[in-house]
Amino acid sequence: MVLLTMVLTKYALIDSIFFSNISFKNYTLIHTTYTGITLTHYQFTLLTFSVLLITAGGYIINDIFDIDTDKINKPAKLIIGNSITIKKAWFLYSFTSLLGLFIGSYVSITTENTEYIFIFLGTILALFLYSKYLKKTFLIGNLVVSILLGLVIFITVLFNEPKPHSSNLLEVMSNIGTGIRLLLITVTYIVFSVLTNFIREIIKDIEDINGDLKIKAKTLPIIFGRKRASKVAFFFSAILLVFLLIVLQSLKEDILLLGYGIVFILFPFLYFMYQLWISETKKDFSKLSSLMKIVMLFGILSMVLFKIK
Repeated sequence: MVLLTMVLTKYALIDSIFFSNISFKNYTLIHTTYTGITLTHYQFTLLTFSVLLITAGGYIINDIFDIDTDKINKPAKLIIGNSITIKKAWFLYSFTSLLGLFIGSYVSITTENTEYIFIFLGTILALFLYSKYLKKTFLIGNLVVSILLGLVIFITVLFNEPKPHSSNLLEVMSNIGTGIRLLLITVTYIVFSVLTNFIREIIKDIEDINGDLKIKAKTLPIIFGRKRASKVAFFFSAILLVFLLIVLQSLKEDILLLGYGIVFILFPFLYFMYQLWISETKKDFSKLSSLMKIVMLFGILSMVLFKIK
């Protein structure tokens, strides 16, 4: 999902907005002054590889600290401690995280954005703190990991936004308008990503309540109970629903995006909300987690429509 998100953000969303080559009366109004994207294809490949390595490190460290809970929640899928020793897992975590940091730092330095190194460093630290401490807390861990996933879109835009060069006032104003449009679309996708992941994290906590009880975690379902926690997830789902309706309302002039949003995002999400309201068992919440991943996937795939319009 991370790889797909980065590729579509760059090659479907950003490229289509900044290089659409719209003309009016033989005068190209938009994007004639952009000398190119900030990252070359090679640099973008390195950036993507860096993010994937850091993400992999996050999964590894999370599994290391989750050994006791996974023995209860998903014993059949337990890898660390069975197929891979804990010592080897720590080595893999250190290797992937440090290599990801090194590559991310290289891309930052070569693009003259040295300050971006702290994004990679901060992400690694946040993933470690989440796995060690924050995921056991009341909603804080859920929020942190959701924001980190939303950061995937942000960092892709941050590194790939074109740099305009023009003294023509008309083109300068056009480029500013295009930048604002990209900002609004980016914020929309980030909010969607954060909310969907936040809801899914709550559902996963409900699903894993038995294992979390063993490590004395203070997650939402442990404090409120499974049923009340599901209602909290439903509350945030209602917020996401309102957000989706606002976005769809703004797309009423764009039939393609509007139709896609209704059929492939809104309808599946409404079904998700219905299932969430009636779910009670661990199996039910496991299905909900998978259903939310489908909603998230269709949301990200909508970026393709910006390219084909």
